[in-house]
Amino acid sequence: MDQGNAAERVVQDLLRVVAAATPGARLPSVRELSARHQASPVTVTAAIRQLVARGVVEARTGRGTFVAAPPEHRSAPDLSWQTVALGPRPAGEAEMQALLALPPPGAIPLSGGYLDADLQPAAALGAALTRAARQPASWQRGPAEGRADLRAWFAREAGGGLRADDMVICPGGQAALSSALRALTAPGDTLLVESPTYLGALATARAAGLRIVPVPADSDGVRPDQLAAAFARTGARLFYCQPLHANPHGATLAPHRRVAVAEAVRDAGAFLIEDDYARDLTVDGEPPPPLAADDPDGHVVHLRSLTKSAAPGLRVAAIGARGPAGARLRAARLLDDFFVAGPLQQATLEFVTSPAWERHRRALRTALRARREALLAALHKHLPDLLPRSVPRGGLHLWVRLADGADDVAVAAAAAAAGVIVFPGRPWYAAEPPAAHLRLTYAAASPEQMDEAVRRLARAL
Repeated sequence: MDQGNAAERVVQDLLRVVAAATPGARLPSVRELSARHQASPVTVTAAIRQLVARGVVEARTGRGTFVAAPPEHRSAPDLSWQTVALGPRPAGEAEMQALLALPPPGAIPLSGGYLDADLQPAAALGAALTRAARQPASWQRGPAEGRADLRAWFAREAGGGLRADDMVICPGGQAALSSALRALTAPGDTLLVESPTYLGALATARAAGLRIVPVPADSDGVRPDQLAAAFARTGARLFYCQPLHANPHGATLAPHRRVAVAEAVRDAGAFLIEDDYARDLTVDGEPPPPLAADDPDGHVVHLRSLTKSAAPGLRVAAIGARGPAGARLRAARLLDDFFVAGPLQQATLEFVTSPAWERHRRALRTALRARREALLAALHKHLPDLLPRSVPRGGLHLWVRLADGADDVAVAAAAAAAGVIVFPGRPWYAAEPPAAHLRLTYAAASPEQMDEAVRRLARAL
């Protein structure tokens, strides 16, 4: 018997009983409900817990379950004063909420920043977390900067330019980025970014009160000449970039530009935040080493997250820097939340040092390639004008240009109405966009759904 359906029958039965009873009335026992609905006691207990959580019933230890008293009626509060006290709404909040919104039922998602559930190593992560939870030491307070062995793993992954003592464990890449911007800048400072760039970086910078100056990028990554000019013109001391499979456009910093970018940063006496979110998302070939691997003088602040390449719930990342910058980062993280939960750190370490991690990375590469090719084939069939000029060698997205004069926000809204979720390009620019774009994600839907997704997008266009 389907215990999920049985639980719902128990819930509906109890709701009918509650509706006809008075507060404090005793409800049928678990044994009675099990016999009535031919459900296990575990299923009945789970149904009762649902109603307890909703405040409909009250469980009294050793006495049974009773109808809960209705909540005290209160008149609607007057919260209008908060509008004056809070002031203007923070910029970028609406775009971030839209980026993280779940697709409505029936819609095909071509948007989102996380892997489809079918691509996540849920079984391996669950097993690692179960083992970690059983170890009493993982529940104790550890170093504020994170476990030494996990920091050492992240340091090795950064290419050897950083040591374990340079790293600090963070609850996800966004938290690491927020800490870095606050630790390395002051309100009113200038932040240079690629154009376009990660929407979350723009929102975080605005929240930190920074002045954002975009630097042009193309299919080979950020342009070093324009970066040097931006440093000279603005006096900025911080540049944020994603050198590998940049979000949203997918470009990787070309080998012939890596030295020039490093020279521009060094000549300006500045820092470069290297957001290495896509280290495990390469589809074609092998990824180049991180910029931090060849940084003798501590200009690169390296950020590596596991959330994008594993699962949304694996909120574990590390950020590292050498010298006083590293000390400031560690202090900022300490002020934010003391430390990342010990069981999650232990589970992460067990996962990334086990054979399951390499198996997952190999399977993920194959799956992402299949989904990318399915999306490209669907575009070629239904919307050939939207085929990207260059296909990214990794990452999760295609960056497609719309026809001149098109309104990308309106197109995204029309696509949602047609049952396919895409994201407009406009919010990814710190200034006026040069053209209308869409970001199409191929990691959130199956290959079999791509043709229908693009067919719906074509109808919207």
